[in-house]
Amino acid sequence: MKPHLKEYAYQSIIEFIKCQTEQKDYAVIGLSGGIDSAVVSKLCCDALGPERVFNIIMPSNVSSRKDVEDAQDFCNKFDMSYKIIHLDSVINTFSQMLNAEDPLLKGNIMARSRMIILYNYAHSMNGMVIGTGNKSELLTGYFTKYGDGGVDLLPIGDLYKTEVRELAKQIQIPECIISKSPSAGLRLGQTDEEDMGICYNDLDEILFDLEQMMTIDEIYDDTGIDRDLIKSVLDRYKSSIHKRKMPLIPKLGIRTIGCDWRE
Repeated sequence: MKPHLKEYAYQSIIEFIKCQTEQKDYAVIGLSGGIDSAVVSKLCCDALGPERVFNIIMPSNVSSRKDVEDAQDFCNKFDMSYKIIHLDSVINTFSQMLNAEDPLLKGNIMARSRMIILYNYAHSMNGMVIGTGNKSELLTGYFTKYGDGGVDLLPIGDLYKTEVRELAKQIQIPECIISKSPSAGLRLGQTDEEDMGICYNDLDEILFDLEQMMTIDEIYDDTGIDRDLIKSVLDRYKSSIHKRKMPLIPKLGIRTIGCDWRE
């Protein structure tokens, strides 16, 4: 089975954003020039008006110039404010201090540096940091804990990547953004699908069947995707459970945060 965008998705997300930002002045978004952040920014624009959306573009020396230009053009097209903050000096300082030469470690430093910048502006503007993670990324742990995972709201967190593409067309995201290869922008030439070893179309079919609580054999019968690939996706899902939870607390009181104290 394949996920498809529900007809009520757009309006539901718009109402969600309006409701959750009632006490705030701005939606603050890290804009990359990619489809996810563009969709989230446009949804906030539709929900709140362009005057209440503040986009921050945070390139580094591994960023594509095209991505930065696309992000600027996007903001101008929909009359939204933006600021460009270059990350190289911050990343280099942290990397040297921590002796972090591994590309994965440097990628995590970059993602967490972006989070610090977003929250700094959100605090000073009475804003909320609006995350751009989608359901495919969340279920596979394809995000940095306390980096791009450190946000206040996730408007497209219940949409698979393929559904985000459908929504992008519906809300008139520029084709140059929709058609580019998804990338977290953490390394030169890096793409999501190469990192994960699977294309989003196959990934979403597997995850959608997992959502229906199917077994590996049932997912194979439904999709025809190689069993080893299915297993690798399920392994990613299981190994990233900790990323989708608040820090665990041992239960000692009558009601415990994250366990049976519901808010």
